[in-house]
Amino acid sequence: MRALLQRVTQASVKIHGVETGRIDRGLVVFLGVSSRDAESAAAYLAERIAHLRIFQDNEGKTNLSLLEVQGSVLAISQFTLYADCTRGRRPGFSYAGRPEIAEPLYHRFMELVRSFGVTVAEGQFGADMLVEIHNDGPFTILLDSDEKRRED
Repeated sequence: MRALLQRVTQASVKIHGVETGRIDRGLVVFLGVSSRDAESAAAYLAERIAHLRIFQDNEGKTNLSLLEVQGSVLAISQFTLYADCTRGRRPGFSYAGRPEIAEPLYHRFMELVRSFGVTVAEGQFGADMLVEIHNDGPFTILLDSDEKRRED
């Protein structure tokens, strides 16, 4: 499972012109699920995201977590994080999880983030979405649950 995090001052998502989610200070999390992911990947990323110290303290140092700043998450499903661009000019997506695997893990990820007391706004799985982001920094990080597999 991959999560592309963008620290934001605000963000929103619209589907067919209707706003379905909005946050102020926090993180936009683009979440990609691979064909071999399980709930353990969602749990790993939810814990890392809640506790990762990427927000500035009063001295301007990235010393505070999402929990410490009482930030929110806007979670957006993003199968294109598993694009394979090694051949030709058109990306392939065979590494991305099929919807029957990916959608339940996307929802489970959001439940796990909420279990830390974080407010989570969301897009809609599989929808064509317009995401507006006010990237703070800019500050963008890619997390991959495969990092956890390598640690074990």
